[in-house]
Amino acid sequence: MNKNDLIAFVAESAGLTKVDAGRSVDAFIGAIGVALKKKEEVRLVGFGTFYVSKRAATKGRNPRTGEEISIPASLQPKFKPGKSLKDALS
Repeated sequence: MNKNDLIAFVAESAGLTKVDAGRSVDAFIGAIGVALKKKEEVRLVGFGTFYVSKRAATKGRNPRTGEEISIPASLQPKFKPGKSLKDALS
C-alpha cells in the first residue's frame, strides 16, 4: 500500500473526500515528523510507538578502496509495533 492507496482507504472508511482524507494523512505524517524532530515519542495505543534512537559513531570501510572511514553519530527514527498490531499479524 502506498500513500495514495492509504488516502483512498481513509476516504472510503471515514466517508471523506479524497482531498480531505489526503489533508488528514498529510497532517498525521507531519505531526509525527514534528514530534520526532523535538525528540518526543508518538505513542498510539494498540498500534505502536514512533521514537528517536541515537546511533553511535562507528568506523566503516569504503567498499571500492577498502579505506577506513568514520561514520558520524546520528539520530534515527524508529517504530516499535504495539501488541494489538503484532497480534493482528498472527
